[in-house]
Parts: sequence; C-alpha cells; structure tokens
Amino acid sequence: MSRRLLPLLIAPFLLLHGALASPTAEAEARLHAAVDSVVQIAERANTTDGLADKLRPILAKYVGFDAMTRRAIGPGWRQFSKGQQDQAIGLFTTLIIRTYASKYTPGAQPAVDYKTATTPAPGRVEVPTTLLYKGSRYSVIYRLEQAEGWDITDIVVEGVSLVANYRTQFDSEFKKGGATGVIAALNQSAATVK
Repeated sequence: MSRRLLPLLIAPFLLLHGALASPTAEAEARLHAAVDSVVQIAERANTTDGLADKLRPILAKYVGFDAMTRRAIGPGWRQFSKGQQDQAIGLFTTLIIRTYASKYTPGAQPAVDYKTATTPAPGRVEVPTTLLYKGSRYSVIYRLEQAEGWDITDIVVEGVSLVANYRTQFDSEFKKGGATGVIAALNQSAATVK
C-alpha cells in the first residue's frame, strides 16, 4: 500500500519544483537569446559607426528601459510629468545603447560563461556570468524581471549596478534642478557618447 502512495506524494513536489524552475529557465533562455543577438550584430560590424542604431531594436526587445529609467532616477521619478518621463526614458535608452555599443571593438568576440540563475523574489531572476573580452575577465550579473515577458532591468558589472550608478548621478542632478535638471544631464550625456 505504501508503495502506491509514494508516487502520489512525490508527484505534487515534482510538479511544484517544475513550476518554480520554469521561470528561471525562461529568463535564462531570454538572456541567452539577447546576448546571442547582440554578439551576432557586433560580429558583423566592421566599425563601431552605426552599431548603436543596429543594436537599438534588439536591445529594445530584451531590455526593460522603462523600469531601468524609473529606477535610475529614483524617488524623484514621481515628480516628473508624463512628458518628462517619456523624454527621460528616450534619452536614457539612447545613452545606454550608445554606451554599450561604444564598448565593442570590431573583430573582438566576447565569450560568456553562464552560471546558475537564482530567484531572489517572485518574478525576478539573476543570472551571474563571467565575460571574457579582449583578454580581460569580468563578473557580470544580469537582473531580469517578468512583465509581459522577461526583461533585463539591471546589469551589475564587477559589483557595480548600472542602475544604482546612474541613480547616484541623477539624484544629484534632481536635487539641483528637478526633472528639468535630470533631462538636461541626460541630453548632455547622450549627446557626448557616440
């Protein structure tokens, strides 16, 4: 009798385990697709000219720039008008894409070693990686959140969060000039990174 009950007792555990593991697997698969797509585009580029424009549709598909911008600006975000929020998202997106594209060297191919993903909270996954690029090794953690799908919402390189780093800068600008000051700083930063 107990041998017949054992499969019935184990089945719910296995189903629950599979349900918990699948979001991590989905997030990991989405991250792999994003990185693979970016690397393919970068590999085909002979120069960095125009690389940002080529990467924009790919990164827009996989990165949650709305959430990233909101968090980078921090508590002051609530004081932005809808128009200012839209403008900030557009400028921050451009800044991140241009900065990202400017880091590539034509002909240099990154190697990414994906580690075991973790789930720090429901709807959130962190995927640690080791990136080998141009002879240097970097520890990179991709933070993804589930919205309509899994989106990258932060990247932590060598222990420094992209979002937290910008939040420090934008907080200072917000204290000096409010939403207008942040947008002016974004305009200037986005214009200087080509």
